[in-house]
Amino acid sequence: MVLRGFLFISVSVASPASAAEDFIEGVYLQSEDLCAQARKDTLQSLIDAGNIVLSARGLQSVEYDCEFLQITKATLSPSWAVTAICQEPGHVFPDVLSVTQMNAKQIDLVSVRSAEDESEGGSNSGSYFLCDGVALP
Repeated sequence: MVLRGFLFISVSVASPASAAEDFIEGVYLQSEDLCAQARKDTLQSLIDAGNIVLSARGLQSVEYDCEFLQITKATLSPSWAVTAICQEPGHVFPDVLSVTQMNAKQIDLVSVRSAEDESEGGSNSGSYFLCDGVALP
């Protein structure tokens, strides 16, 4: 007698959008002046000039990006823990960031990368400001 059994395993994979439906929306730059410039010129020209753009997808610049992979909402603060894979020419590395909504227009990022690591390829930490009327290219 041959016994045939099947084992079904259910795996739940959360995408950034489904994992944090209330995650940040819109385009953020590192100053309100850069937002005004993006509305006047184009966001792409600011990216090409080396400025970093923050969106729900991650951080993006001309030769640098961090793709947000997993987003977890904090229960006691307006913050999220985010895991990311970052890359620049010739270098790929993981990062973990806290993303905190400071007010309706400002997001603060804090990276767990050490200061020595950040001095090599730029920092993922800092303040970003919502750019109303600006869309990703």
